[in-house]
Amino acid sequence: MTHGLLWLPLILVFVLLTALGWLERRRQSLYRDWAKGSELAKLDSSGAARLQNGILSWSSFEAGKFNDKGSFEIKQLELVELMALTSGEAPLTNESQGQCRLRLIGCGKELDVPFADAERARQWMSQLMEKARCDL
Repeated sequence: MTHGLLWLPLILVFVLLTALGWLERRRQSLYRDWAKGSELAKLDSSGAARLQNGILSWSSFEAGKFNDKGSFEIKQLELVELMALTSGEAPLTNESQGQCRLRLIGCGKELDVPFADAERARQWMSQLMEKARCDL
């Protein structure tokens, strides 16, 4: 009897890990469908983003689907800044790592795209500016 009770927590942990793995696989499958045909795309813990037909759009994964959070036309892009995620208007230094956001500025609009990794955000920043210059 005690041996059975010792295995019960391990079985519960196994079932929990299996369920979490299934949810992550489902999220990635939905992301692949959502990002199909995109020039640039990313999926991380802060959400998903894609550049498709000159429009950058980003979404969060909620309740089994991607909910649009915003979009920005790349032709209107004038400036991209790398900002800290939570500390207001503080720009990120080159050495900074971790969560951040890209601030997109153009035509009087300012929109923020969250990123879980500053290095990936820096790569996106340069690619977005290249695309904006190509579209001009």
